[in-house]
Amino acid sequence: MAQRRSVDDGITEATLQLLRAGGPRAVTVEAVAARSGIAKTTIYRRHRDRREMLSAALSRGPSPEPLPARADASARLRWVIEHAVEAVEAGIGFGGFAAMLTDEDPEFTAVFRQILAEQRADLEAVIDACRSDGVFRADVDGATLIDAVVGAYIAERARTGAVADGWDARLFDLFWPVVNNRRRR
Repeated sequence: MAQRRSVDDGITEATLQLLRAGGPRAVTVEAVAARSGIAKTTIYRRHRDRREMLSAALSRGPSPEPLPARADASARLRWVIEHAVEAVEAGIGFGGFAAMLTDEDPEFTAVFRQILAEQRADLEAVIDACRSDGVFRADVDGATLIDAVVGAYIAERARTGAVADGWDARLFDLFWPVVNNRRRR
C-alpha cells in the first residue's frame, strides 16, 4: 500500500507542478510521466485520461487544517486569510488560475470550479460561525471576504511578480477593522 501511495503522490505532484507552471494544457499523461518518472502504463492504470488525472490531483489538493477550538477573533481572521489563498498557492497555481480566467480549457474550468466551491464552503462556514459567535460583524459577507483576500493575493503577484513577505499581515491589518465586531479599547 505504501508503494501505491507514493506513486499516486508522484502523479499528483507532477500534475500540479505542470498545471502551476503552464496551465491545464501543459498537463498530459506523457508530460506527467516525464516529470514524475512514472511509466505511462502505470498512470493509465490509475486514470483513464488527462481529465481524470487532473480531477484526481485537484481533489487531493489542500483542505484547511481545523481552526483551533478556542481561537480568538484575530486568529480566526488570520486562519481565513491563510487558507483562502491555498487553492491558488498550493493548488492550481497562477498558471491554472490564468487558464481558468481565460477559459482556455473549459473541462478544467468546470472541474476546478466545482472543487473550489467545496473548498470555499469550509472557509465560509468559519466566517458564518464568527458572525454567529458575535466576533465578526453580522453584515460580513463570507464570499466577498474570501474574494477580497484571494483578489488581493493575485493582485500582489500581478503587480510585483511575487507575493512579498508580510503580505498576510498587511491584509490582516486592512480587514481587521472591517470584520471585528468589538471596538478596540
